[in-house]
Amino acid sequence: MNLQTGATSFTQIFEQHPWADLAAQLAAITPADVEQALSRPGSGNPKDFLALVSPVAAPYLEQMAALSQQLTRKRFGKTVQLYAPLYLSNECINSCSYCGFSKEIDLPRIRLNREQVEAEIKVLKAMGVEHVLVVTGDFSETQAREYLTEAISWIQPHFAQVSMEVQPLPESDYRCLSEQGLHGVMCYQETYGPRYAEFHKKGKKKDFFWRLETPERLGQAGVHKMGLGVLLGLDDWRLDSFYVALHASYIQKKYWQTRLSISFPRLRPAKMGFSPDHPVSDRELVQLILAYRIFDENLELALSTRESPHFRNHMIPLAITSISAGSKTDPGGYANPEVALEQFEINDERSPKEMERVLQSSGLELVTRDWEPHFGLSNPTEA
Repeated sequence: MNLQTGATSFTQIFEQHPWADLAAQLAAITPADVEQALSRPGSGNPKDFLALVSPVAAPYLEQMAALSQQLTRKRFGKTVQLYAPLYLSNECINSCSYCGFSKEIDLPRIRLNREQVEAEIKVLKAMGVEHVLVVTGDFSETQAREYLTEAISWIQPHFAQVSMEVQPLPESDYRCLSEQGLHGVMCYQETYGPRYAEFHKKGKKKDFFWRLETPERLGQAGVHKMGLGVLLGLDDWRLDSFYVALHASYIQKKYWQTRLSISFPRLRPAKMGFSPDHPVSDRELVQLILAYRIFDENLELALSTRESPHFRNHMIPLAITSISAGSKTDPGGYANPEVALEQFEINDERSPKEMERVLQSSGLELVTRDWEPHFGLSNPTEA
């Protein structure tokens, strides 16, 4: 299960680990494997990660929690970064069976113009937000390039960090957007499993390998930070998450200057009425998050408002380094909350100020601005 460093792309690594073979390896894990993984935190070995997410590791949850918290405080101190999503459009050419933006749904489609984007920015700035995650549905490639280039130019001057979670783009587009000040790109594979085509039947997103190689293009383009993850619930979360760990190991070896973030989007109710075949319980999600921290203490772990206040209150001190707050998942939702064209229902409606008070009670500090944009420039006088 070791990575072959001579591989020229992650696809080569991926094809060396068939889903069925991994299922057999997962079933064969013993308590001794779990204890070995716990004895060498930070190994970055995907085999150790698989042991930590196995059913056999469930009785070790308390020990995992203590170790995870220790590693998190050592690496990140007592700070948690704040971000907020900024939805620009719900237009989409894909037919994803689980998504509230699917083209199969009959609903008004919106793409914010500059005036509308600036109205959203005004609300976010009043909330104290300094890091935004730009989100859209999937356009045609030409429309995406033109609109995103323009939209980033509107947004970037107002925030310390601008990241985005949009459709996979060519390397040249990422390079251009990075030069405009784009900080990071989140692109989740949704599932690495053989059922991918079942969930993505129409649109560009049905191209599994174009999506799989997105982090490769991000690394080549020199994007500062990239985010990985899967939609928890689409398929076996343990196997899917193993591939995320495998992907992370590959990226960190080949693109070692890139910061890496892992997110945990657990499927939430949406207009498609999709019901996941593999629901992930709270206890299982805790196990998964702790496993990532023990696997690699340098990973940024993000937990969104998909999760309940109770869950976030208890989980953030143990492993999480980045959270959203006050989120709206519909375009124009901050300035016009009555529009209600959300991608999915949020679960934690607390504002950034409320989250700040909650974290303070746990001895943590909510950070809205952890670096200055000019730190990424080759010549600081350009700032």
